[in-house]
Amino acid sequence: MSQHPHGGSIVGQTLAAHGVRCLFNLCGGHISPILQGAKMHGLNVIDVRDEVTAAFAADATSRMTGTVGVCAVTAGPGVTNTVTAVKNAQEAQQPIIILGGATATVLRGRGSLQDIDQLSLMRSITKWAARCNKVGDLEPMLERAFKVAREGVPGPVFLEIAVDLLYPKETVAEWYLKESGVDKMKGPVGTVAQLAMKGYLQHQFHMPRLSLDALSFDRDLDETATSRLDDVAAALSSAHKPVLVVGNQAMVNLTPERAGELAEAVGQLGIPTFLGGSSRGLLGRHSDLQFRHKRTAALKEADVVIVAGFPFDFRLGYGQKINKKATLISINLDASALKKNRRPTIAVQAHPGHFLVRLARKAGKSGASLAPWFDKLREREEARDDEITKKANDQGPNVDPVHLFMRIEEKIADDSVLIVDGGDFVATGSYIVRPRGPLRWLDPGVFGTLGVGGGFAVGAACARPTAEVWLFYGDGSSGYSLAEFDTYRRAGLAPIAVIGTDASWQQIARDQITILGDAVGTELRHTDYHMVAEGYGGKGILLTDPSKIDEVLDEAKRLAAEGTAVCINVHLQQSDFREGSLSI
Repeated sequence: MSQHPHGGSIVGQTLAAHGVRCLFNLCGGHISPILQGAKMHGLNVIDVRDEVTAAFAADATSRMTGTVGVCAVTAGPGVTNTVTAVKNAQEAQQPIIILGGATATVLRGRGSLQDIDQLSLMRSITKWAARCNKVGDLEPMLERAFKVAREGVPGPVFLEIAVDLLYPKETVAEWYLKESGVDKMKGPVGTVAQLAMKGYLQHQFHMPRLSLDALSFDRDLDETATSRLDDVAAALSSAHKPVLVVGNQAMVNLTPERAGELAEAVGQLGIPTFLGGSSRGLLGRHSDLQFRHKRTAALKEADVVIVAGFPFDFRLGYGQKINKKATLISINLDASALKKNRRPTIAVQAHPGHFLVRLARKAGKSGASLAPWFDKLREREEARDDEITKKANDQGPNVDPVHLFMRIEEKIADDSVLIVDGGDFVATGSYIVRPRGPLRWLDPGVFGTLGVGGGFAVGAACARPTAEVWLFYGDGSSGYSLAEFDTYRRAGLAPIAVIGTDASWQQIARDQITILGDAVGTELRHTDYHMVAEGYGGKGILLTDPSKIDEVLDEAKRLAAEGTAVCINVHLQQSDFREGSLSI
């Protein structure tokens, strides 16, 4: 530790060595040296208004860069406030590290401030939860945390770091003497107590570093997965109605360059493709291969289905909506997900993105003519797009959500990052707005979490500082993180938030009212969210007139380009676009 002023510097240096550029946090005395150490080693330290935001921001950074996102939070409630975001990252299989502060090692379990059993809490929602017990542990345990987060099925890691491992030795010695009362002890007992305290300090600061077994992070396929390439290629060669479904897991740990390589591979395979989760945008705004509507109908008729990084969960009808006679190929890092709910014809345990790249080199385009199949799928696609277009209403009073998103679709820049946080309103947008490229779409994932918006926007804006960042909020979900407009202002970030205000938790209200005849618990107000954002330092705009949509969007883009975060509060018309879309 001689070259470091304190343990926080060791943490900062190790994070920097692993390519971490931003550390997201909410400050606390337990972790202050980590923040200073990160700053010392060149990291951008972004302090937010809620610890859950810090964890969501780390998640977003991980998704967009292919690296491990990192956040630091203080002990006790600082750690517990991250739980929803950590579980969301676990479900989405995103590699993040949560650095949690903790009471001094000598006070653990004695009732000190914010001292709880954090490891028991975090073990069930992380791949690895561990505690550093001496300064020599810091670097090797951080090294292991990065490897564990990325290897196998990626996911979150929690590392608890006691406060006495982070501050300078002299400061810690003073604390120990004062808190224990040893400094006031006299005579032989005092001498013995002081020697014992010095011995403990020697153990904490000068014991040899911990030796941990090295862990591999293999970016290629193992022998077993490689052996399945011929089987999958053979199935594709004779397919007349193939379908490829690419899920979130295919994108994890992919840098923008590797994501581009995957996009090329999907293009080389040349089969109808449906994209879900973070894979949305993989093929750009327009692609002859990509289909966005009627996926279930296609899966019911397909003769070969490749499901890459997508479990057979509710989104795929638990696998039961896929043609029973089809050759079903499942590619997944998680052995249990390969066969859960539906046993595939060919199961491949591998990184789906890496496997598809290798498959494209071996298989190339399908040997059979797929023109009739493409024609059938395109006819359905165009019919659904026509239905959506006809539902758009450009007349008032207030704004039709379908019409609004159709205008947004035409306005967003080619470098845009799109973030969705909400229910009914943002689900409407997902039918219409198209991400322009890989790693430019952020949704919570399978956990269906509300509240990701502010953190995802912080992470996205830090990961892509020159990009246009759009955040689509429901008025209900905006309440979770609207305070992060203060963070945007302080950190110099400029996302554009669009809040669809219908004064309702409409995703729930639709079917609750229909089935139960009661709106209880689902009603909100036409709150002045734009004024709230303005109070936090952004620019607020109220939009109630459909004829002003283009004008408002252009103004928001101009302000964002100049460095001002914008909140557009859109008062919505009632819409039946998503009737019957009960989400449970």
